[in-house]
Amino acid sequence: MRYVIGFARFWYEFIVGDDWRVALGVAAGLALTAVLTQDGVAAWWLLPVAVAVTLFGSLRRATRPRSHRTASRP
Repeated sequence: MRYVIGFARFWYEFIVGDDWRVALGVAAGLALTAVLTQDGVAAWWLLPVAVAVTLFGSLRRATRPRSHRTASRP
């Protein structure tokens, strides 16, 4: 059982990693591409766009300046 839990944790860390939003964005892009392709739409372009938008959002969150509040007030 220990190996099964270790295997599941590996894949969770590999797919989700540090930011669950990236994994969710890519999964949503894959799902939407699959749905559109099933309906006969040539949606090959959607996944690269979804990845680029997700990456942009992740980089923006990572480089956003954080407000520093002082712990003690005079």
